[in-house]
Amino acid sequence: MTDQPVRTTGPASPPTSSPPTSSLPAASLPASGPGADGSRRVRLLSYNVRSLRDDRHALAGIVRACEPDLVCVQESPRYWRPEGQAAWLARRTGTVVLSGGGRAAAGPLLLGGPGVEVLSRHDRLLPKTRGLHARGFATAVVSVAGSAPFSVTSCHLSLDAAERRTQFGLLLEQVAVAGQGVIAGDLNEHPDGPGWRLLAGRLQDAHPTAPWGGTFTSVPENPYQRIDGVFATPGIRVLACGVPHALPGVTPAGLRAATDHLPVLAVLEVPGGR
Repeated sequence: MTDQPVRTTGPASPPTSSPPTSSLPAASLPASGPGADGSRRVRLLSYNVRSLRDDRHALAGIVRACEPDLVCVQESPRYWRPEGQAAWLARRTGTVVLSGGGRAAAGPLLLGGPGVEVLSRHDRLLPKTRGLHARGFATAVVSVAGSAPFSVTSCHLSLDAAERRTQFGLLLEQVAVAGQGVIAGDLNEHPDGPGWRLLAGRLQDAHPTAPWGGTFTSVPENPYQRIDGVFATPGIRVLACGVPHALPGVTPAGLRAATDHLPVLAVLEVPGGR
């Protein structure tokens, strides 16, 4: 059974503040590539794919249109041929499987494009509460086109508030496997929730740090809440982050058909390698 999006009657309280205003036109997203000071611009996409149960071809088209270097997938298929379905998604999006997946991380999956080197893997299955879904983190330490190493974690947190709060704390441990890192995923909580505030107090919440595109990630037919996010350690500069509504190749019909969440696309500036 797949998770359902958080509703205002669910485990997270409704948003209490207006969405941040984008400082960039929707189509003016920095491309991946080298920075003038030896840094590396990296596009990272976070996307809950609902076990590829919807229009998987529309979903793959949206991922390709975002031209990501890294994809943090949530709800990759867990039960029926999970490795084969993850491989299908990688082939159709021009990426390869880096880490995680149905068995290794209970759904979270990392995909990477050309130039991504995996230095180590740190997937983690989390303690399971009886009667609730198994959860895990897909984590790898990577270098993108010669950048300094950084960790990337894809996560999908619990619908149960107490279990979810514990998982937020474990995320802070997970990001520490390298000197700097990024967390992205479906948090099943609003930004005013205690776990989200814990994470945002230690890391940069990418969308309000550098607002671009849309804010709300659920539901595609009528977005009204932000429950998916990208977070980065202070050593990584956030250039832009948001829902890629007006990116060329991303259409409202495609977003509605692909899955029950909207994607979050971030451009990050990672220090250069030494």
